[in-house]
Amino acid sequence: MDQAIGRSRGGLTTKIQAIADASGKAMGPSLTPGQRADISEAEPLPDEIGPKAFIADRAYDADPLIEKLKEQQIAVVIPSRRNCRNPRKISFRLYKNRNIIERFFPRLKQVRGILPRGRSVRRRNHRS
Repeated sequence: MDQAIGRSRGGLTTKIQAIADASGKAMGPSLTPGQRADISEAEPLPDEIGPKAFIADRAYDADPLIEKLKEQQIAVVIPSRRNCRNPRKISFRLYKNRNIIERFFPRLKQVRGILPRGRSVRRRNHRS
């Protein structure tokens, strides 16, 4: 897997995108440079997995992605953006399951080799 290091506000960073199954296991993770938008990796992920529902936050509310999911007969559980004129109705009962992926990333960060953005790899104590 490439390193996918990119420059963003915090310096050189990498982002991890993943789809989690109902039990919270990652399926089809991918690395992208820090400056690339998260939604750029959202379109190919469902092709690899074939989920029954695609649950995501408002950042993934984009017409091309939603149309593609509907063509594949995948249930779209993405709230509409606040400025949307015709908000989409979603099942908030299904949307509550988004916490599965939200809990996945903190567990992933507990692995010593993977750090959250903005943290240095080594901290040195400088004594005078």
